[in-house]
Amino acid sequence: MGSLFRSETMCLAQLFLQSGTAYECLSALGEKGLVQFRDLNQNVSSFQRKFVGEVKRCEELERILAYLVQEINRADIPLPEGETSPPAPPLKQVLEMQEQLQKLEVELREVTKNKEKLRKNLLELIEYTHMLRVTKTFVKRNVEFEPTYEEFPPLENDSLLDYSCMQRLGAKLGFVSGLINQGKVEAFEKMLWRVCKGYTIVTYAELDEPLEDPETGEVIKWYVFLISFWGEQIGHKVKKICDCYHCHVYPYPNTAEERKEIQEGLNTRIQDLYTVLHKTEDYLRQVLCKAAESVYSHVIQVKKMKAIYHMLNMCSFDVTNKCLIAEVWCPEADLHELRRALEEGSRESGATIPSFMNTIPTKETPPTLIRTNKFTEGFQNIVDAYGVGSYREVNPALFTIITFPFLFAVMFGDFGHGFVMFLFALLLVLNENHPRLNQSQEIMRMFFNGRYILLLMGLFSVYTGLIYNDCFSKSVNLFGSGWSVSAMYSSSHTPAEQKKMGLWNDSVVRHNRVLQLDPSIPGVFQGPYPLGIDPIWNLATNRLTFLNSFKMKMSVILGIIHMTFGVILGIFNHLHFRKKFNIYLVSVPELLFMLCIFGYLIFMIVYKWLVYSAETSRVAPSILIEFINMFLFPASETNGLYSGQSGYTLVRKDSEEEVSLLGSQDIEEGNNQIEDGYREMMCEEFNFGEILMTQVIHSIEYCLGCISNTASYLRLWALSLAHAQLSDVLWTMLVRVGLRVDTTYGVLLLLPVIALFAVLTIFILLIMEGLSAFLHAIRLHWVEFQNKFYVGAGTKFVPFSFRLLSSKFSDDVA
Repeated sequence: MGSLFRSETMCLAQLFLQSGTAYECLSALGEKGLVQFRDLNQNVSSFQRKFVGEVKRCEELERILAYLVQEINRADIPLPEGETSPPAPPLKQVLEMQEQLQKLEVELREVTKNKEKLRKNLLELIEYTHMLRVTKTFVKRNVEFEPTYEEFPPLENDSLLDYSCMQRLGAKLGFVSGLINQGKVEAFEKMLWRVCKGYTIVTYAELDEPLEDPETGEVIKWYVFLISFWGEQIGHKVKKICDCYHCHVYPYPNTAEERKEIQEGLNTRIQDLYTVLHKTEDYLRQVLCKAAESVYSHVIQVKKMKAIYHMLNMCSFDVTNKCLIAEVWCPEADLHELRRALEEGSRESGATIPSFMNTIPTKETPPTLIRTNKFTEGFQNIVDAYGVGSYREVNPALFTIITFPFLFAVMFGDFGHGFVMFLFALLLVLNENHPRLNQSQEIMRMFFNGRYILLLMGLFSVYTGLIYNDCFSKSVNLFGSGWSVSAMYSSSHTPAEQKKMGLWNDSVVRHNRVLQLDPSIPGVFQGPYPLGIDPIWNLATNRLTFLNSFKMKMSVILGIIHMTFGVILGIFNHLHFRKKFNIYLVSVPELLFMLCIFGYLIFMIVYKWLVYSAETSRVAPSILIEFINMFLFPASETNGLYSGQSGYTLVRKDSEEEVSLLGSQDIEEGNNQIEDGYREMMCEEFNFGEILMTQVIHSIEYCLGCISNTASYLRLWALSLAHAQLSDVLWTMLVRVGLRVDTTYGVLLLLPVIALFAVLTIFILLIMEGLSAFLHAIRLHWVEFQNKFYVGAGTKFVPFSFRLLSSKFSDDVA
């Protein structure tokens, strides 16, 4: 692993690949992932490049493999995914593999086609069987009845649908039977009535069980229908309407004997089709199981082969068309590995002339490569989301490993919540090799990829929770409070002394709901709490006022230190790029502005903490007022933090006039110097005006940005306050209510209350509040910290590596 402080040193190399060894050499380079290829054929269309035929062959193989994977998934056959990645196939085996896959595809398509035909015939025969069974009850036929002549038969005694009755009327009766979708029955009946004008009789019956549609394979509800009609013209219309509504029409038997023969024949054919279909499915499953054994290796090999030919299309040929020339970006530390890969490729191809490389000088900006591991990858992704670093500039990710979880913890500081987050992240870290975590859904995979970020965020939150002395909004008394209540209640003093010193007595304790501890009284404040906030503040009514003052000052101090550190990192950039004038003309003025104004603000905060005690706190001046007076120069004297802080004294009466005259003289001399320098720059064709405007804009932007950025760090205070108040509200509304119930029902009520408290804590305080603090920490790093030194205008180094290829079958099918 390289350095995280700067990106790797890159060089531009030229590869000379023999035509017979180019494929093997790129295969070796792809396995190692050392170089990024440059496209030397940018002006050539993708369809006119040298190896476009090989790319099309790979795409054809991908299509065949996608079809195989689809059929294997349809047959519910598990797809094996090997842990090791097979190498790219040798050129001698490519044609053999292509012929084998094409033959397998033809066989599978033929067997699948036959299977679908058998299945369709079987479903049609089953439908025909159900139709015969249901229509048997529609029309009464008496095969043994022989009609006798009767001039006027009594129609009221015989059914109009009786076949013998129709014969005696001398009409030619026809039948159409079949099945229709349940949702089309009403429209079908209306269409028959309108077209046939009532010369049809339709009878319906719903099937007891849904059947599979032979055409679509969908299981739906069906209706069996029988249509009786008179005349051939009406019959043609009925058949056309049935076709229009996609009815499944089957022949209707005229006699009972014919019905019986058809039924027996259907049963025999159905039994034979079941047998043939089972044998076909068994054979198809055998073929698919055999194909599933090698489909994983074939998918990986075809992907690697296609990637190799894509890279070869980026190379150019020499004048003899016997050698390919490629230009690649390679880290200088990997040049020996690059030479070794070329030697391995030449050795595998058996070429007599090996491929070789040499470095070439260039003025182009190389891509940025920062090597990471599983721990630093998440932090580097946070920086890269803002912008990939410029080549060889300082990388903020090295410092983000500490500053990002720390600033998050300042806003999220709670010992209990941080410990829960730490345990969750630790569980992900300990099970990071579990295959289900790598293949989980998008949200869970996001947590898994940032498991080390969550681990540090939880760990730092535990620390800041100890500093704030917050554990699920409650304080923990580990070392004993530094405040003594008994010192305020003393009976050894006289009533006058007690009143003067503000001590308590029985009357004060009895008649006052709120009692105040005075640290100026001896024995009340015995010393600071060893770690963090004293737990007694959790009982104080002015707790919020005290914590607001503490967290607001702490946020300002942390923000100014963070921004000053960013300006200092900019000096390292100027030193590396040999721009020393930027150190004196940019970085030093920026540091002076930052430290003389906001650094002085930190000095006043710390000075006031150290100098003023409980006895003198009432006369301590306001830091905000003193800070504003630095710029307003008030005429009246104010009480500063120390003597000589505010106001100024003139040496003599005319000093102001002298100062103004000297100032005007300096301005004129400065103008003359600027004009002389401008003339010199004009002679050298140097656009001084553009540089001057750029620096003026940059200066104004930096000065205003320092003010706004310092105010932006107050979000540390605001988010910390919001998190603490939400936690306190959740405790008050749930757990406190459950604890106040009497012992009879308290235990039964406490269990669901604690469960609800745990659920709301996870979803509101851990997930929602954690996401809010996470986003604000990202903003503080991107806007307030990184803009002091980080340009982020580079391009990421993307090596030609087979590890970047997806090995998931879902991608291939899509």
